[in-house]
Amino acid sequence: MFAASTTGTSTGAVDCMHDSLTPIGGFFPMLHMKLGEVSPGGVGVGLAGMLINALMAVFIAGLMVGRTPEYLGKKIQAAEMKLVVLYIIAMPLASLAFAAASVVLKSALGSVQTTDAHGLSEVLYNFASAANNNGSAFGFMNTGTRWYTVTMPLAMLVGRFFLIIPVLAIGGSLVRKQKVPVTSGTFPTDTPLFSGLLFGVIVIIAGLTFFPAVALGPIVEHLSL
Repeated sequence: MFAASTTGTSTGAVDCMHDSLTPIGGFFPMLHMKLGEVSPGGVGVGLAGMLINALMAVFIAGLMVGRTPEYLGKKIQAAEMKLVVLYIIAMPLASLAFAAASVVLKSALGSVQTTDAHGLSEVLYNFASAANNNGSAFGFMNTGTRWYTVTMPLAMLVGRFFLIIPVLAIGGSLVRKQKVPVTSGTFPTDTPLFSGLLFGVIVIIAGLTFFPAVALGPIVEHLSL
């Protein structure tokens, strides 16, 4: 519970070695980071991630009913959605691309505990932590090599600037727009229906992005016990 809570709020505090957890025990802290730290969400980054997912949910709802999506009285158009997509793909691109390279390079494979599903879990967790402003790690993994001292800071840079820049740009774009009046065609964002849609968007985006990777890591390791 402590490990899942701290990874969900991007604090990075630990009360145990995460590498010593069961496969499913290590999977849930990893999952919270891969969801964008919106469960329950940390100060700043958690709120930004939730708002980005809310914009995506509003846009999808607008497509389904054939109306221009609106959020908090502001129209969500192509410019905002391009920035939303940049935000959504930045962290997975940084963490998964470096993780993929790490498991095919012989020099990088020497840093993991075992070259099996658990080793992949170590690599996935550490890059997710670097890109998601968390700071916790699967402690057995040796990140002091030249490969990891270069790639993990790069993942950090992508995870910071390619997230905060789109958020600031979206805020600047929305503040310049005139507020539109609420009509019968406005999709309400304060209802259980929208909450369900928002939850579905978060799960589907994270699932489509990360499930293949985690299926080969902690899930395979758990099934092989």
